[in-house]
Amino acid sequence: MGLMRIAVTGSTGLIGKALVRSLRADGHEVVRLVRHAAGAPDEVEWDPRRQYVDTRGLMSCEAVVHLAGAGVGEHRWNEEWKKEIRDSRVLGTAAVAEALASLDVPPKVLVSGSAIGYYGDTGDRAVDEDAPPGDGFMADVCVEWEGAAAAAEEAGVRTVFARTGLVVASEGGAWGRLFPLFRAGLGGRLGNGRQFWSYISMHDEIAALRHIIDTESLAGPVNLTGPQPLTNREVTRAMGRVLHRPTLFAAPAPAMRLVLGEFADDVLGSQRVLPTRLLESGFSFAFPEIDEAVRAALR
Repeated sequence: MGLMRIAVTGSTGLIGKALVRSLRADGHEVVRLVRHAAGAPDEVEWDPRRQYVDTRGLMSCEAVVHLAGAGVGEHRWNEEWKKEIRDSRVLGTAAVAEALASLDVPPKVLVSGSAIGYYGDTGDRAVDEDAPPGDGFMADVCVEWEGAAAAAEEAGVRTVFARTGLVVASEGGAWGRLFPLFRAGLGGRLGNGRQFWSYISMHDEIAALRHIIDTESLAGPVNLTGPQPLTNREVTRAMGRVLHRPTLFAAPAPAMRLVLGEFADDVLGSQRVLPTRLLESGFSFAFPEIDEAVRAALR
């Protein structure tokens, strides 16, 4: 497709920053939704809690990528932070969807962030986009999160839910916390290490988001994970191989629950998620293997 005007929420986050950089490098015009008065030509004011979006800034946008949401692992989970996790996603998505529905000429596509937490703990069972939602807090949040985009769907906007897995990146996110530990020789498996991790390299995450924008046949849920989920034990070994460090340490499940609280259950949970719709739509992974993904993150 030709050059486009694209709006992005969550542009200061790990994925958002990389996406904006990638789009602009290829000549696309990017406007960023910010939670303060717009002070630059590329800024559009919005306030998820007040359900406000300055829709003037969205006019002539052909695509919107909505990535905003409070970090799941930024704080120990308590009722207050769980409410923040939910509200930041559900209220933000509703605000964006309703703003798009109000436009005389809405964008062609809304790529709305979601997560593989939708599936809950799948154990050893592989699941794809046809699987029903699982159980637990994050699964419930993901269901509400995706449901909040209904206004855009009803207005005829092609709406895609990008259910992202663990992004292999050294500069942030869950993996960003692992790299310093493994570099110091303190890395190791979490719990028994048998839980599946569905990972994706940052390069492939951004390429997949752009593929979704460009692929008109994609709508509904799309899993953004690599094609080969691995166990935490296998990932641990790969980190040791690439970084040339021992991986003798382990974090026992009781200790993790003591430190992380309820969030530990999600960290120790198993999610064996496959990117069926992404592959069927012709997407090709640049870094499908874990060693390649880790090396790419280090570059």
